[in-house]
Amino acid sequence: MRLLNVRPRGGLAVLLGALPLLVAALVYLMASQARHADNPRDKLLPTPRAMVEAVQLMAKVDPLTGHAPLLVDTLASLERIGVALALATAISLVLGLSLGLLPILRVKLGPLVAAIAVIPPIAVLPILFIVFGLGETAKIALIVIGVTPVMVRDLAAHVAAIPEEQLVKAQTLGSSTWQLALRVALPQAMPRLIDSLRLSLCPAWVYLISAEAIAADVGLGYRIFLVRRYLSMDIILPYVVWISILAVAMDVALRLVARRAYPWAYPARGR
Repeated sequence: MRLLNVRPRGGLAVLLGALPLLVAALVYLMASQARHADNPRDKLLPTPRAMVEAVQLMAKVDPLTGHAPLLVDTLASLERIGVALALATAISLVLGLSLGLLPILRVKLGPLVAAIAVIPPIAVLPILFIVFGLGETAKIALIVIGVTPVMVRDLAAHVAAIPEEQLVKAQTLGSSTWQLALRVALPQAMPRLIDSLRLSLCPAWVYLISAEAIAADVGLGYRIFLVRRYLSMDIILPYVVWISILAVAMDVALRLVARRAYPWAYPARGR
């Protein structure tokens, strides 16, 4: 049997997926134990116990502020990335449909979108801070600028690739441009838009952490860069893991929404 025809399912798929994570955890435990055997005060590879204690401390309510740092940081980061991704998705849907359906707009705005898409978003962060200040607007704008052009180009290309026969038949039946957009292009664009949003989660988190590291007083990125000066790896590593868990949870949620709302776009693959 060829390997390309082997499709693990059920418990076997879960086991194979968890195996690399277990191996990575085992390697870390061995390395941490070896370093602490030589130096019990080593901070580079903290023990699991030290990380658990640090997380418990961050999850407790600070008597000075009345808030738990971990909870406050998480809510602040989720609010920023949630607002930014919502704006990016809305802009991408409108522009993607327009550029994909209307050749005249594709000719006029396509080069501009392509030019913006290749600009490193981190390079414009100082400009955003100058224009919008150090508040929330600059952080949200960075994420929107970073992910929207790529999503627009992807969605526009997908809409432009809709078979010409569908558009011709719809026009033969008397459909206007608006009806073509809503009844022909939009249903086929939505699954692609969600997939594009899923692929944008990683760069969106990168831009968020970068913005929080430079100018913020709360957030997951802010906390990581705050404690790095003390070499607090027992806080940094759990925060990194927590960010990964949040990103994976968002990806899984989007995938479930897409498959439930548009099952026709995700046919079951046979053996």
